[in-house]
Amino acid sequence: MTMRFSLAALCLIALAACGERKEAPAEAVAEAAPSPEALLEAAIAGPQRSAEERARDGRRNPKETLQFFGVEPDMAVVEVWPGGGWYTQILAPYLKSDGGKLYAAGFSPDGASERVRESLAAFRSQYADQPDIYGAVEMTVLGDGGAVAPEGAADTVLTFRNVHNWLARGVAEDYFAEFYRALKPGGVLGVVEHRADGADLPRDGSKGYVYTDDVIALAQRAGFDFEASSEINANPDDTKDHPFGVWTLPPVRRSSEVRGQEDPDFDHAPYDAIGESDRMTLKFRKPIAADGALFE
Repeated sequence: MTMRFSLAALCLIALAACGERKEAPAEAVAEAAPSPEALLEAAIAGPQRSAEERARDGRRNPKETLQFFGVEPDMAVVEVWPGGGWYTQILAPYLKSDGGKLYAAGFSPDGASERVRESLAAFRSQYADQPDIYGAVEMTVLGDGGAVAPEGAADTVLTFRNVHNWLARGVAEDYFAEFYRALKPGGVLGVVEHRADGADLPRDGSKGYVYTDDVIALAQRAGFDFEASSEINANPDDTKDHPFGVWTLPPVRRSSEVRGQEDPDFDHAPYDAIGESDRMTLKFRKPIAADGALFE
């Protein structure tokens, strides 16, 4: 829904330059409103983001990634497992700028560990409880009988570096089916994930890397059409043979196995030089039949 200046709007600008004080028609003012690209750039540059978060933009490429997925500021978007909110810091103000809505689909608080409950409380305090900055962020639940959004309510579902966790837990197929349920016909599922392609790695997500064809197969079994891939988040320097899986690399920089004792003498330099992981960026779409009904 990109907005452009119409001929009428350009004429109004010319008249103003000649000293005319003619009032602009309402439709011309609307056409001159900020474009989605400008609104996205403003959200990325906004004061709600810390210097530490901005430092990762060169590796995570938020503008290019969200544009590739076709996210517009008036959409209903599900962000799956937002964690500390790196993308939430961008998505929520962007959607707030033009009447969109963000569903933050995380863990269920029922029966959760103290650490998970604390994380959910921190997310609520930071985002859901600050509508003046982030708009109407609605916290929902993925799994455990929850729903990421009402059925058919979402224009877009986004997941960033989560599929390996779902494969390891054996819940990936159920979760992709939930994304399909939540999306409108024609809606988009956007996936960014650590890419195992070109390496000899387990297919269970235990090293944090996932094969592209496995993600495509998961989405297609759920009913999605594979639409496009992008190299926006590729890193050809990632050899993928790290001692502690993908987490050896920044930003985690692990120096032990999971829950192990970190090694203070571990040499992070070669892994820091690689930077963040090589990532696939995949776009899927929930199909629409010619008559507007879902394909079965």
